[in-house]
Parts: sequence; C-alpha cells; structure tokens
Amino acid sequence: MSNTKDHASNLILLEEHGPFHIIGDVHGCFEELLALLRKLNYTIEDDHQSKRYVVIPPQGYKVVFVGDLVDRGPNSPEVLRLVMDMVEQGIAYCVSGNHDDKLYRKLIGKNVQVRHGLELTVAQLEKYDQAFLDRVRKFLKELPHHIVLDDGRLVVAHAGLAEHLHGRCSNSIRNLCLYGPTTGEVDERGLPVRLDWAADYSGVAVVVYGHTPVMEPRWRNNTINIDTGCVFGGKLTALTYPDNVLTVVDSYEVYAESVRPFLHHHSH
Repeated sequence: MSNTKDHASNLILLEEHGPFHIIGDVHGCFEELLALLRKLNYTIEDDHQSKRYVVIPPQGYKVVFVGDLVDRGPNSPEVLRLVMDMVEQGIAYCVSGNHDDKLYRKLIGKNVQVRHGLELTVAQLEKYDQAFLDRVRKFLKELPHHIVLDDGRLVVAHAGLAEHLHGRCSNSIRNLCLYGPTTGEVDERGLPVRLDWAADYSGVAVVVYGHTPVMEPRWRNNTINIDTGCVFGGKLTALTYPDNVLTVVDSYEVYAESVRPFLHHHSH
C-alpha cells in the first residue's frame, strides 16, 4: 500500500485549548446537524455563488467531529460539504470513522463491499460533479485517526483509544481508532465482538468517541461515548469541552435499523 504513511496520521494540537463542541456520529443526518449547530449558536449560510457553506461559530469555539459523517442517513454529501467547508475555514477538526474510511477506499477504486449504508452514499453522490468527488477523496484521505488537544488533556478518536497509544501513530493504532479493539470472534449476528476498552481506562486525558450507538452519552473512567444513534432514530449529541455540557437534537425519523441493539438494552 503506497499511501500507508500519509494515511496513518494523527493530529497533535497541544496548543488548541478550546472551547470545543465535539459532535457524535452524523451518518448523513444533515438536517439534524444543522439544527444542532444552530442550537449551539453557529450561523450557517449556503453561499450559492461559491458553492460553500459560510459558518460563523460562537466566540472562540471550534467543532470536533468524531467521524462516521456518512452512510445510512438521507444526505451524506451535504454533511461532507458542510464539514469540509468548516475544516477549510479553520473552525473544525474531524477524525476518520470506519464508514468515512470505507467511502475513501471506494473512491480510490478499492474493492469494498457496498453495504451497511455505503450504497446510499454512493447513490447520493451521483448528483455531484467530479470536482466535488475529488475534494471528498482528498479530504477523507487526509483525516487523522485521532486528535490530541489541550496539552494532551483531550483525545478524540472515532472508536476511542487506550491511554498508552495517545499521540502514537501506526496502522494498527489507526485500526483501533476506526474499529475499536475486538476479540477476533463474531457474535450470533456475524458482527465482530467488541472489547470494552473504556472499562479499564485510567488515563488523565478525556477521551471522546462514538462508533457504538448508546441510548444516552456514557461517561466511564474519563471517557465518553457520544454516538447516540441519530440515524437509528436516536439523537445527535454534542459535548461542550471543557464544561462537559451535553446538547442534543432528536432525530427527525428512523433512517436505518440498527444491526446491533442500542447498548442500554443489553447491559452485559
């Protein structure tokens, strides 16, 4: 793989102290994302001439997206366009989620299975021109697998990350950030059995992540999962850091059925 080196990057921004709004898995829920940002006092205008969203954040704030911008939901391309524009304007950061990574691999011609919502994203992108697709491909390629902020006190990774790996970079660490640790076995639904890394976490840094939908944001040992399953009829959640305030917008409809049950149904 010729692009291993530049495609296994992390982002270390110790001097960025926030405040941040960290937003959970969007999965193409564009209208809910607009509603959440507006609830957080962002001004968003679509400038039709430049084909760019112009976003004005509340004073001093930046957004950090935990990844999985795409798939399953109704409008992944506009989620991508908005997030790309915010990153370009210097008011947002984003880590790669496993769905973003899979879309990237599809866009560079890799043989990937077009399912789990990717088929919807591919269909939605058909209305967009090549310049937009090129921009998406470049954006997804450059996404870091985790970001370290605020003198190392805040780490954002799509599926979380154990303390001894914070700030480190390799393909295996990248895979942990995208998919989380697994046992190597599959469950009765044929899905990988995930290990609960947060149960053993004892780090100083707050780790904010998503990837596994939960009914309510879950604080455990200085980690918080903010993927509240918007695309499955749950909520889209933002964590304000460092104040630890949660802001939510209810999903407008159930866009997809979750293969995994929401975590609170199964506490074991």
